[in-house]
Amino acid sequence: MDKKRFLPVKSDILFHLFFADERNEEFLVSFLKSILRLPEDDYNEIMIVDPHLLPEYKGDKLGVIDVKLYTKSRKVIHIEIQLKVSSQLKNRVILYDAKLITEQMASGLDYDAIHKVISIIITDSELIQKSPKYHHRFTFYDPEARVEFSDIIEINSLELNKIPKNTDGTTLYDWAKFIAAESEEELNEAAEKNQEVKKAMIKYIELTADEKIRDRIERQEKARRDQMMFLKQREIEIAKSLLEMNIPLDQIAIATKLTREEVKNLIND
Repeated sequence: MDKKRFLPVKSDILFHLFFADERNEEFLVSFLKSILRLPEDDYNEIMIVDPHLLPEYKGDKLGVIDVKLYTKSRKVIHIEIQLKVSSQLKNRVILYDAKLITEQMASGLDYDAIHKVISIIITDSELIQKSPKYHHRFTFYDPEARVEFSDIIEINSLELNKIPKNTDGTTLYDWAKFIAAESEEELNEAAEKNQEVKKAMIKYIELTADEKIRDRIERQEKARRDQMMFLKQREIEIAKSLLEMNIPLDQIAIATKLTREEVKNLIND
């Protein structure tokens, strides 16, 4: 690899090129097999489709997910990468899954014809509190009786920030390390013991050597930084207004998402 700035796989554009491009289907299938519990036959026919979720009524929002696909048995899988966890993420995932269920009913099918919807939510910050595990699988489940009501909706969370330093011996660990890599060294480590990930690393070298792709990613990152700066400045202005109203510092911090120290520092500005 050359000395150009390292571009992480978890950036929106690179992630999409790896897992939503039919030319790279082998990487998608290998990743899916590492995280899901589906029959082997289900992976024989993978159809990647338009990731837009159609609005259900006038005025409804048009949802967009990163990757949407169907398996051979028509299970619906949606993959979304959200590096920063917002307070709305969990509810939004549930809403999207509900839409993926109701989309199936639009064709007039009865309830028995509904196919399973599976979500894979990848984050780089904590999504599931009070658990050190980096992968969770959720269904409709009664924890007291230890019985499952239904698995018609399954939500898998993959928290890159919780990946342990040492391997747990799973293929999922290798793929998670590949997606989370922040340097060439970490990328090489992820590919050492996994042939599929090694192939993906070779593809990574090819993709990141393309100046058009690098330019797209860098422009996207600049736009994201500019947006973050704009939002930060807006939070500061709101905090200043709340300070003038003598609102307590802790409440301002909660309302603006600034730290208490940041709010405190505004007092003397």
